[in-house]
Amino acid sequence: MTKIAQPAAAQSANPAASSPLTALQPEGWPAPRGYANGMAGEGRMVLTGGQIGWTPDGVFPDDFLGQVRQTLDNVVAVVRAAGGGPEHIARLTWYVTDIEAYRSCLKDLGPVYRSVMGRNFPSMAVVQVLALVEREAMVEIEGTAILPA
Repeated sequence: MTKIAQPAAAQSANPAASSPLTALQPEGWPAPRGYANGMAGEGRMVLTGGQIGWTPDGVFPDDFLGQVRQTLDNVVAVVRAAGGGPEHIARLTWYVTDIEAYRSCLKDLGPVYRSVMGRNFPSMAVVQVLALVEREAMVEIEGTAILPA
């Protein structure tokens, strides 16, 4: 049997925010750290395109963590354009050009992630890819959000 965890709103940066999401935790599985095994929700879906770590003027931060922060900011900006926020993001798929850069910065990645996403930890996947369309991009993230109907 699958256990349904507390609503994601209780985990978000703004605890008063209304989130239609519930983290899913299969019985007997260890609790994930920094992500959810699955998310359930009802409402209006928002699907972002792959966002990269450039600013609105097309400038890339020089380092991996700077690009992650900007990429997450860009994902959230698209969700905000639909009337939502980070607490509505149910899934993130990360594409990184250097998995070792990702692994080596995990200690510092948490605070960067939380500065944008709060305590919302949706289902996630991280995949290494050979390259991204923009040569300077080190990370690309797609998001799926579920906004209240």
